[in-house]
Amino acid sequence: MHFLEIENVVKQFAGHRALDGVSLNVPENSVYGLLGPNGAGKTTLIRIINYITAPDSGQVRLNGKRLMAEDVRHIGYLPEERGLYKKMKVGEQALYLAQLKGLSKQDARKALKFWFEKFEIQSWWNKKVEELSKGMAQKVQFITTVLHEPKLLIFDEPFSGFDPVNTDLLKSEILGLRDKGATIIFSTHNMETVEDLCENISLIHQAKVVLQGKVTEIRASFATHQYRICSSDPINTESFELIRLVQKNGIYEYNLRKSDSEQNNDFLKKLMLQTEIISFSEVLPSMNDIFIKTVKP
Repeated sequence: MHFLEIENVVKQFAGHRALDGVSLNVPENSVYGLLGPNGAGKTTLIRIINYITAPDSGQVRLNGKRLMAEDVRHIGYLPEERGLYKKMKVGEQALYLAQLKGLSKQDARKALKFWFEKFEIQSWWNKKVEELSKGMAQKVQFITTVLHEPKLLIFDEPFSGFDPVNTDLLKSEILGLRDKGATIIFSTHNMETVEDLCENISLIHQAKVVLQGKVTEIRASFATHQYRICSSDPINTESFELIRLVQKNGIYEYNLRKSDSEQNNDFLKKLMLQTEIISFSEVLPSMNDIFIKTVKP
């Protein structure tokens, strides 16, 4: 089932078309990547989903019904531009934001206690936001985004300011929210994270969707017939196209390209006539390579 459906959305600003017939479907209980270079139209689309602005034409449906202003209470949005009040205390501000999302003060305190203990940040409650590092403030804003248990979560560059340990922590929490029933839109320039988290993506470039589908299928569609072979002995590569060779600890690691028409079994048989094959795997392009190839002039 598609939890969020965007159909042929167009948005124009003073002679600039920010979105030009954009359509995408976000499956329920999934992490969906919304990708694109700066100025592609991603932020405009996110603002439309959040009912901050309206499309000039096209439709947005949430859970099968046309998106309405009251649906915002079911959405949690963590924008790239952080919006905490620097002079307010962390706990006071978190309570205020939770109540704006419809939680009673009592329920907000209970939920905040859970999350502050989970992230081990109880000591931050009476600190002012200006006393926090960028990563610390990011944790607080993440909590205020998910606190009311929204059905749709939108994260725009959520790992900005995080070290690798806290990035892994947040990745785990995002996947946990998905497993508990949330549908998640994830916007980032970090393509490695897209491979880790996203099942499906849409890539927007110059206001249009230029690439869309399952991450695994997209990577396979950009395959270059390149394979990584590890062997115990050197291979005579005269009859192969050698891309790369690394020798380490008595193991030879080759990247070889086969012809489009050659079957994997035939390719492997030729290699096995020369040496013992320790491992054999296809080298698929990364999402970063695909992103650059797709949007590069």
